[in-house]
Amino acid sequence: MSITAGSYTLGPESGRLLVHTTRTGLGAKAGHDLTIEVTRWRGDAMVDTVNAANSSVSVEIDAESFEVREGTGGVKPLTDSDREEIGKTLRTKILHTDRYSTITFRSTRVDGTAESFHAEGDLTIVGVTRPVTVQGVLTDGRVQGSAVIVQSRWGIRPYSAFFGALKVSDEVELRFDLGLAPRQ
Repeated sequence: MSITAGSYTLGPESGRLLVHTTRTGLGAKAGHDLTIEVTRWRGDAMVDTVNAANSSVSVEIDAESFEVREGTGGVKPLTDSDREEIGKTLRTKILHTDRYSTITFRSTRVDGTAESFHAEGDLTIVGVTRPVTVQGVLTDGRVQGSAVIVQSRWGIRPYSAFFGALKVSDEVELRFDLGLAPRQ
């Protein structure tokens, strides 16, 4: 199935944005690999099927809207209390949402085809803007893809506990799975 040229509105009603973390360190067995969903976000995509360079995408994320959905691995299962504590730590110690309420991505270059593309752009997290590349494909009428984000490039110190024996890996992966709804 191919995509048609035009403007599209993006948001939670069209699909999901998920952040995946992994753990490292001597105490990694005690922690969990996390799947965190962004629940409040919006974006716009302009798709030119003839010349990908004329395509663009922008996304704005509410930094308060990260919710822990799943934790795999670990010595014991992730509890609701653990999810709440992780969410609080993410907001207060990692993303500093009291000062930086939004995370934004704005494409600067799009290459490829609708079926297989990459978008380079500027990602702003905690007030720091750095380039990032998003890879994507069109599969069964849905746009799916990912980007790897190295937290330290944005000045974010990855979470650690137990005097550094348990750490979240510096690299986290953002994945998306979206249906494109034409802008009304």
